[in-house]
Amino acid sequence: MEATEYIWMDGELVPWADAQVHVLTHGLHYGTGAFEGIRAYETERGTAVFRLTDHMERLERSAKAIGISIGYEVDELVKVSKDLLSVNGLTSGYLRPIVFFGTGSMGLNPAGADVRVVIAAWEWGAYLGEEGIKNGIRVAVSSWRRIGHDSFMPNAKITGGYVNSVLAKTGAMRAGYDEAILLNSEGLVAEGSGENLFVVRDGVIFSPPTAAAALDGITRDTVWTLLTEDGYDVREAVISRTDLYYADELFFTGTAAEVTPIREVDDKPVGIGKPGPVTRRAQELFMGTVTGVLDTHPEWLEYV
Repeated sequence: MEATEYIWMDGELVPWADAQVHVLTHGLHYGTGAFEGIRAYETERGTAVFRLTDHMERLERSAKAIGISIGYEVDELVKVSKDLLSVNGLTSGYLRPIVFFGTGSMGLNPAGADVRVVIAAWEWGAYLGEEGIKNGIRVAVSSWRRIGHDSFMPNAKITGGYVNSVLAKTGAMRAGYDEAILLNSEGLVAEGSGENLFVVRDGVIFSPPTAAAALDGITRDTVWTLLTEDGYDVREAVISRTDLYYADELFFTGTAAEVTPIREVDDKPVGIGKPGPVTRRAQELFMGTVTGVLDTHPEWLEYV
């Protein structure tokens, strides 16, 4: 990660090195926070943040789910995000808004803790690597199960829940893979450690529902919409581990991952072992949309 000049904290621009919190911050001890990942792209009309308002609305929902009142309107956070990109001189990059309980309370009950609101911005390339975007990645089904609705809120971006993802991701990488796929408590496919999943078989595109413990992904919704409008049959479906082995194509979607092909699962090639035509079309539609080359959904581009 390459440092930028400023981070926005609780209404003020703070130098990168000074953007710190107390060691007794409640969110640090108990994972009581919510966050977002948002990308800005350079376009012919200037820097555009992709679906910025949608992301901030989801941040608000996630925070509400764990009882955090952010204290800022969505429109305010949208403006701050744009200003932060400008003041840091970024024409493209990644935004990380995070809200969490701060100091004032220790113990599981956060009553009395203040609420901290922070937005950072920096340059970030392909999350799973440029080689992965081009030729696909190797993934393994994790031994860790995806957190379920019976014990958490897997369709909200709550900080504490991502320890589950960290365990899956690091385990896969130690074993020589690029990423993990998590099954839910019923043994059905949920998602990647930080991405939604699409499965292509016999020309039909499937994705696990949020009921299967998948995140209600904004990039997932974007790709789903673009492929549907392009004439593809896209459906939510319960997906088994075996379905991964039978798939013609697999790909991940996410703000960080964008559209990343999967060429191998559990040492088994996906399809012919390289990205297929549906995946390539998804990449083309997505990147064309976020960079403004395709004028399919101009409302999704919020210009700085």
